[in-house]
Amino acid sequence: MRRTIIGVIGSGRERHEELASPLGVWLGQHGYHLLTGGGQGVMASVSEAFSSVPDRQGMVIGIIPAQDLYQDTGRANFRPKPGYPNEWVDIPVITHLPFSGTRGKENLSRNHINVLTPRVIIALPGGAGTVSEIELALEYRKPLLIFDPFALMPDYSKEGALHLATLEGIISHLRGYPPIV
Repeated sequence: MRRTIIGVIGSGRERHEELASPLGVWLGQHGYHLLTGGGQGVMASVSEAFSSVPDRQGMVIGIIPAQDLYQDTGRANFRPKPGYPNEWVDIPVITHLPFSGTRGKENLSRNHINVLTPRVIIALPGGAGTVSEIELALEYRKPLLIFDPFALMPDYSKEGALHLATLEGIISHLRGYPPIV
């Protein structure tokens, strides 16, 4: 038996507590693993809420970006990006991949891991990095739920994403992905 991994992506700056916290608590209460990019903003908010669940069974997995390319200075100078991992990450997966934001779809971005690892991806509002992860999820044909009651994100419904305005809508779709497989 394996626990189902749910990926949550969103702003690295804005916490969107009103969306991320109840989602994190629900995921923690229902036995899923949580995967994020391991940073601040939505990533920290959902991870903190998930971690607050007493006796939770799942773990918080964070995919950690590198600070910069170390090609000219050698591997011994590798450093994770400042602010990573946040304090609620149980399993930090340290990568050598520095690109994000507008470069989030390039091969040297951890966003590919963020998208390919979970069974389902839930996108909260965010910037260029979140958009790149959404676009990768669509390209990789991963199940994608966009939790955006404020309509802050572009509409990707024609490409196959489900735009949902409530936690109840998210939960309804997650019931098709049991926490243990």
